[in-house]
Amino acid sequence: MRATLALSAAICLAVAAPGVRAQQLLDDVLKKKVLVVGIPVDAPPFGFLGSDQQPKGLDIDVATLVAEKLGVSVKLVPVASAQRVPFLVERKVDMVVSTLGKNPEREKQIDFSVDYSTFYLAVFGARATSLSQPQQLGGMSVAVTKGSIEDQELTAVAPSAAKIERFADSTASIAAYAQGKTQLVAAGISVMAAATQKNPAMEMETKFVLKDSKNYIGFPKGETALRDKVNEIIEAGKASGDFRKLNAKWFSRAALK
Repeated sequence: MRATLALSAAICLAVAAPGVRAQQLLDDVLKKKVLVVGIPVDAPPFGFLGSDQQPKGLDIDVATLVAEKLGVSVKLVPVASAQRVPFLVERKVDMVVSTLGKNPEREKQIDFSVDYSTFYLAVFGARATSLSQPQQLGGMSVAVTKGSIEDQELTAVAPSAAKIERFADSTASIAAYAQGKTQLVAAGISVMAAATQKNPAMEMETKFVLKDSKNYIGFPKGETALRDKVNEIIEAGKASGDFRKLNAKWFSRAALK
């Protein structure tokens, strides 16, 4: 009888475990009063080291905001791109805010929040340049990094009369635009935002988007309570305009979707 009862109890605990586990990380965070967050330090303006060698950027501000709304302090842990999912799987961090995109393979390993920002590839130019769609590129010169995704996307939509100038890397393509060698430049928003921070005199705005990809916060698989709470914070931040202000802060004149 005792063996039967013990077995029954073990089965009940096993069945209940997922629900208990789903709540555990949020409880742990609130109990220890610290949220451990993986962040980038090599992807400006999402995350980089400032002159004081402290992490700065959109993702750092988002992580800090989430911690504040939870009523806890934040511990920032730099993670390389390849470390983002492993750090969650191994539970080295409570969540990752690091330009994390969603795909089926990752969804098998970790959970995702709702989106909090958009990373996109676009064609950029001066405000005085009249352009809002690919069909208007005829006769216009565009700098782009040879063989890049933006090169592929631009080539697919540009009319044959467009003058696509290809360069070895993004530094060269942006320099060509900044020096007036081309009227436009095709690049990623993070690359352009970093370029305008280094060269504030360079006038730039988004003319049209070539491709976009939303960014999500990642969580260890099954930690639905923490994920749901963070989702509430993100949605409230969108409604209040807090996330719009953070995006505007780090992306300057680059119009965000």
